[in-house]
Amino acid sequence: MRIVVLAGGIGGARFLRGLKKAAPDADISVIGNTGDDIHLFGLKVSPDLDTVMYTLGGGINEDQGWGRTDETFKVKEELAAYGVGPDWFGLGDRDFATHIVRTQMLGAGYPLSAVTQALCERWRPGVRLIPMSDDRVETHVAVTIDGEQKAVHFQEYWVRLRASVDAQAVVPVGAEQAKPAPGVLEAIAEADVVLFPPSNPVVSVGTILAVPGIREAIADAGVPVVGLSPIVGDSPVRGMADKVLAAVGVETSAAAVAEHYGSGLLDGWLVDTVDEKAVERVESAGIRCRAVPLMMTDLDATAEMARQALALASEVRA
Repeated sequence: MRIVVLAGGIGGARFLRGLKKAAPDADISVIGNTGDDIHLFGLKVSPDLDTVMYTLGGGINEDQGWGRTDETFKVKEELAAYGVGPDWFGLGDRDFATHIVRTQMLGAGYPLSAVTQALCERWRPGVRLIPMSDDRVETHVAVTIDGEQKAVHFQEYWVRLRASVDAQAVVPVGAEQAKPAPGVLEAIAEADVVLFPPSNPVVSVGTILAVPGIREAIADAGVPVVGLSPIVGDSPVRGMADKVLAAVGVETSAAAVAEHYGSGLLDGWLVDTVDEKAVERVESAGIRCRAVPLMMTDLDATAEMARQALALASEVRA
């Protein structure tokens, strides 16, 4: 079985770990979000790609869900001593090495997709990790702070501001001019099923779909497309997805997110058992829906979520 997964950071990475256990013989291609990418200290940082790579490769900080295990922050401390910022984004010493290698390779002319493949040679994540595009795309958020309207990088909104102010708009800058990275459209065309994990539907999966050609390829692939709700009981499972959903006019509910993706893209949708009443609404929108446990409390629970997604894909196919 060939599976394509559109993945953001923590939620997508942890779901992939369960998917690998649920379908150990599957050929899994992961299209990773690069809209969160940011340049810091002269280095190209790709948080979502790295979170997938570290999580599946055994190097992730399990408590945080991001960054390296057994991390130290001596370089960050030295930078702060020099008065060099930003101080709100904490890169650890081990993590710095990844970004240095990435930046050196990009500077030497390698595209991000080739760099990602090279980095994965060390981590052996057991999936093919492909950035959504080799072109620069950065998600920006429009906000009002102290009466001033401004646009900030998504990382600043999420990490420094902790989404404490309302997002008025979310814009994947550069997405309209971007092209899918080599291998993205081919993976979709060859897939038996496409999965949307419980990643942020606006700034993770939504940003991937904003790259011209990707949404269309998925819609035209003729294979089941199944998603898992990142909203449980009208609240995000993790993070502050409600803030960015509001910015695009979508209510924070499992049914509304399914409607946001739309029946032209989505064939099946899993909601948590606490949202069982949403099943009828989703199905009335032309999307087959089932209520199952969707909390990734441990690897076994996550693997069962993946099995349920694949079962729904089989049901849709039949």
